[in-house]
Amino acid sequence: MSRGPDAEALLRRALEASAEAAGCPVALVESDWTRWASATFTGARHLLTLAAPPSAALDAWILGLPDAELRLRRHLVADLMIEHVRRAGDRVTISLEVLTVEEGR
Repeated sequence: MSRGPDAEALLRRALEASAEAAGCPVALVESDWTRWASATFTGARHLLTLAAPPSAALDAWILGLPDAELRLRRHLVADLMIEHVRRAGDRVTISLEVLTVEEGR
């Protein structure tokens, strides 16, 4: 059985910690997840929307995000895609799609 909600909370905290360490705190605006499974793996597909004030640090963090190492207990980040980055005045909204895989079932 996939622990989708567990991975969702871990993923959110990892993204927030990564942004904080980069000097550009982000806030979760919205998140959803769907279970998925193959013959060898189980995991979840996560859709997240984050928001932050615009800054050079945020731009650098967004650029490095697809290659970032996000550590999640009992889960691996298999893929992270930036779907959209929207800029409106004093707010940047980042939409992400992330696939997580459960480790060692």
